[in-house]
Amino acid sequence: MAFQGSLAELHLPDIIQLISVSGKTGVFHLTDGAHSGEIFLHEGRIVHAQLEEISGEEAVFALAIWNHGEFRFEPGVATDARTITKNNTNLLMEAARRLDEWHVLAKKIPSTDSIPEFAVLENREGQINLNTSEWMILSKIDGRRSIKTIATGAGLSVFDVSKILYGLITTGLIHLKPTTGGTASAGTARATSQRASADTVPGGTGGVADLVGHLNRVCEACSNFLGSVGESVVQKHYQKARAEIEAGGGNDAIEEAVQQIARAASILKGPSTTETLLDQLRAIR
Repeated sequence: MAFQGSLAELHLPDIIQLISVSGKTGVFHLTDGAHSGEIFLHEGRIVHAQLEEISGEEAVFALAIWNHGEFRFEPGVATDARTITKNNTNLLMEAARRLDEWHVLAKKIPSTDSIPEFAVLENREGQINLNTSEWMILSKIDGRRSIKTIATGAGLSVFDVSKILYGLITTGLIHLKPTTGGTASAGTARATSQRASADTVPGGTGGVADLVGHLNRVCEACSNFLGSVGESVVQKHYQKARAEIEAGGGNDAIEEAVQQIARAASILKGPSTTETLLDQLRAIR
């Protein structure tokens, strides 16, 4: 029986983890409008992925940031292709890390179908220093090519091109033309995160000291639950959340940390542990 659903409701790394722990062989079919990709599993291990012209690990990472579209797992379908050598844990942890980073990129790049164009700079003085990658991307901007098209022409992943464009947008050298639709939505990703973790954060905005105290208790509970295997993950999201709180981020920073750590728990210890961890965190006030 096929397993299918919406990528707006479930993140791809979580979906793959659910299937891989059962040791199944089969293929994930993923579609988002005109775009489609496939991820093959052999006895629960990811062995091959294809997203249009991209294959291997980069195809998995590119598919992992999709927040729209549909997925369908078809059991029993095998492939002779072997483009992935990393084990599932390392591969899915990297995919989750990129999804985390994409949440930041999406604040300025809401869609990889967006078309970048040069900004008109008035009364700007001083020298602009760009590296080789930035010059290469700038040379491919013509006001007609989308981010996906630029990535293909540059021989880079959409994720890497988006990171470069994020810096160029921040410095005011380029901006994006308004567009509709697309592959990634910061709002959708945020809503999914908040649904999974809203009950773990106390009501109200609170003061910085109160929020940091709550964050400390949450991360201590996560560390005790995950043990040494999750130490680096908890520390990473603790540091990020604390910086956001001190910058005025409020409860949202803790909610995001909880969701990311819970996702890591699913990968490290299996999906059944996620709700157990969240239940423990709900008891913290």
